[in-house]
Amino acid sequence: MKYPILCCISLLGSLTAFTSSATTCPEILSSKQRLLNSTENIELCEAFQGKTLLVVNTASQCGYTSQFEELEELYQTYKDKGFTVIGFPSNDFRQDRGSEEQSAKVCYLDYGVTFPMMARSSLTGSSANPVFTQIQSQAGVKPKWNFYKFLINKQGKVVATFPSSTSPVSSTLKNAIEQQL
Repeated sequence: MKYPILCCISLLGSLTAFTSSATTCPEILSSKQRLLNSTENIELCEAFQGKTLLVVNTASQCGYTSQFEELEELYQTYKDKGFTVIGFPSNDFRQDRGSEEQSAKVCYLDYGVTFPMMARSSLTGSSANPVFTQIQSQAGVKPKWNFYKFLINKQGKVVATFPSSTSPVSSTLKNAIEQQL
């Protein structure tokens, strides 16, 4: 009779561990997002919990659009160490006009982006993407232009912000990432 009791205790412990890990998702990752130019949705928590993230608001028709190349380089450098870049296209600054298909072409075909790109969304206001609502709540900063970069640690906290002019492969940004890995 001891075995069934031990089995139940073990199962109860496993369920408790599962429940507590499911409830520890950082609020910044507590949303489902649609991928760029796709019908596929991903649960941010499932995909990125426990990783160091660089969240970037992007635009396909901006003077900084060429940073996609450097963001991809950064992603390739650190992706096997628990890091990812996540792009969030936005037309808030009127530089991601046209269809999502056109934005996807710029990202995927013109610049060879392989890191996750979410569907176009707003960064501020009542229709703001929940990720950017959380960034603003935590850091007190909202993007002032396209290609603003927000470094988020493994616990889901914004630990650094970088303006559009900061190159993704700058030593300042790379050092900040390496401190979080």
